[in-house]
Amino acid sequence: MHHQQLRIFSGSSNPKLAADIAERLGVELGQIKLTRFMSGEIYVHYEESIRNCDVFLVQSLSHPINEMFVELLVMIDAAKRASARTVNIIVPYYGYARQERKSAPREPISAKMVADVLTTAGATRVITIDLHAAAIQGFFNIPIDHLMGVPILSDYFLERDDIDLTETVVVSPDHGGVTRARKMADRLKSPIAIIDKRRPKPNVAEVMNIVGDINGKTAIIIDDIIDTAGTITLAAQALIDKGAKEVYACCTHPVLSGPAYERIENSAIKELVVTNSIVLTEEQKPAKIKQLSVGELLAQAIIRVYEQESVSVLFD
Repeated sequence: MHHQQLRIFSGSSNPKLAADIAERLGVELGQIKLTRFMSGEIYVHYEESIRNCDVFLVQSLSHPINEMFVELLVMIDAAKRASARTVNIIVPYYGYARQERKSAPREPISAKMVADVLTTAGATRVITIDLHAAAIQGFFNIPIDHLMGVPILSDYFLERDDIDLTETVVVSPDHGGVTRARKMADRLKSPIAIIDKRRPKPNVAEVMNIVGDINGKTAIIIDDIIDTAGTITLAAQALIDKGAKEVYACCTHPVLSGPAYERIENSAIKELVVTNSIVLTEEQKPAKIKQLSVGELLAQAIIRVYEQESVSVLFD
């Protein structure tokens, strides 16, 4: 596949994913120099001409999020000043997405601020996966393609021979995730259940009740983000306590901060299925975590944008 004016560059957050995307497209990953001065300032230099090219920058806003965010801004600015025709940013995980509204006085709406800054820096298009709140698309005044991780996660379970999908229930860990759970349930042809929980403070959740029949069934919990894994592990134990035969969990974005790995390892979860929107090193990754690639999905989005074709077929 020959795309003369298509250039893909990777930031520091997820170079393996960027390489995977480039390989699937049959193009070489672009040469870029990313360094830090002694002061901590970020320096970017494109080591090949990108004049009049459609540039795609791959960078998840993952840990260390503030550094990855500023690095992406500097990459955008450098590309714009190097006369790139378009500067398209591939942000598999959009950090700050959980600060998408004011829930108390004098709070920021950081997700909107991030959108403003990316646009001001010179981004001309955003491609992302599973925003925590779909309304964040409205924070951008440039085109944004919001892709879904559910098909990738669903296909993994559909292809497994050891799970009887006729005895499976898809579980939403809260009321906000019901739409996502319904999409997976439709693909697996399974019923859904909902965990009614309350969150007294950030990163703390208490299971209240389970709505739906999970007795004797294989439960698959689906969420967009797993951060400290408190919610997901509490949910898994509640499902077992209420009669579920076994519990699998899946999410698009494995933030997995703080005690997450230990909680998952010691939990009732049989297997946690995630995507590679965020890097997990092999040393970090417990045996029960399975990581799937979003490389093909993003590669398809890139080629459709580059060739000015519809991206909407990828949304489902």
